[in-house]
Amino acid sequence: MPGDVFSEDEYERRIERTKERMREEDLDALVVSDPANMNYLSGYDGWSFYVHQAVVVTAERDEPVWIGRGQDANGARATTFLSEESIYAYSDDHVHSPYDLHPTDYFAEVLEALDVDDGRIGVEMDAYYFTAKTYTRLKSNLPEAEFEDATLLVNWVRAIKSDEELDYMRQAARISENAMAAGLDAVGEGVPEYEVAAEIYDALIRGTDDFGGDYPSIVPLMPSGDHTGTPHLTWTDRRFEEGDPVIIELSGCRHRYHSPLARTTFVGDPPEKLSETSEIVVEGLNAAIDAVEPGVTCEEVEAAWRDVISSYGIEKEERIAYSMGLGYPPDWGEHTASVRPGDTTELQEGMTFHMIPGIWQDDVGTELSETFHVTSDGAEVLADFPRELFSTR
Repeated sequence: MPGDVFSEDEYERRIERTKERMREEDLDALVVSDPANMNYLSGYDGWSFYVHQAVVVTAERDEPVWIGRGQDANGARATTFLSEESIYAYSDDHVHSPYDLHPTDYFAEVLEALDVDDGRIGVEMDAYYFTAKTYTRLKSNLPEAEFEDATLLVNWVRAIKSDEELDYMRQAARISENAMAAGLDAVGEGVPEYEVAAEIYDALIRGTDDFGGDYPSIVPLMPSGDHTGTPHLTWTDRRFEEGDPVIIELSGCRHRYHSPLARTTFVGDPPEKLSETSEIVVEGLNAAIDAVEPGVTCEEVEAAWRDVISSYGIEKEERIAYSMGLGYPPDWGEHTASVRPGDTTELQEGMTFHMIPGIWQDDVGTELSETFHVTSDGAEVLADFPRELFSTR
């Protein structure tokens, strides 16, 4: 039942906070196509985001409506708190149709039935699953409507986590610990990269003795050897060799909530320069974590990291953390606050971030990360895993 994940009261609070933002933007309706935002507002959970779907919130209606493919309507009944009157399904001839049919045509019919076809409608213009054709078909079908870009409206509402959400992120952290241990244990000279990936996936899905895991929004990332400066590579048939640095970034997932974790290991005895670089990364991350508290800006937290690494003559331009939590492929990030110079977002209690600083030089590179929760007096790091350079020696 949907209530097994969150209570209906939890969804009502989320919807009201979203409506407050809608009133600020003078929106009559909001069409949400980001699957994480759909889940956040309704509980809907299914691998159906490859077809057009949406959750619509209107200013006048208490309950959102779900719009999706006919065969996915039972998924909405199974995973959401919505009444039957709030579930709208389009026929299958709209799916990848060679005819002049598109699911957004049905979206327009629903918006007309909701009496917002001539109102101000917010759409997520930069969401992964909101296509250019979706936008043009909505505009052509609803010529009296005024469309506004509301890409991050729900994302900013999501930035402050409830106690229930934090509990799931803590559970995800337990899964991350198990998966990281499995991955590190599997790395060794002559071991194929895919074997390590298999051990990580096994741990991610098996979870813990008390609960299982879900598929993460991002696959385990495992750059190694000469490619450790390229952070978003996965795995290949290549076998690890003596002298390989290996970066592992992964996340446990629990009811779509994540707690990413990254560590670096070395096949053999790490060179002194890599060990020293790793110590700098740990020192800088610790300083940044210590700087976290409500009211501090993102750029002030980054400055604590930068002060440490600059004392060693090292410069790094990239952001070191970002707001995250609930997610679907291809990302667990919320696309809101980033810990980097120029981001003056003030930290608030209940925010959660993935802090992933790293240092890559010409011949060595190391990465280490933690997921943390902003509390009333600092940062709660969700995972309990040693902050050090690992090795197979």
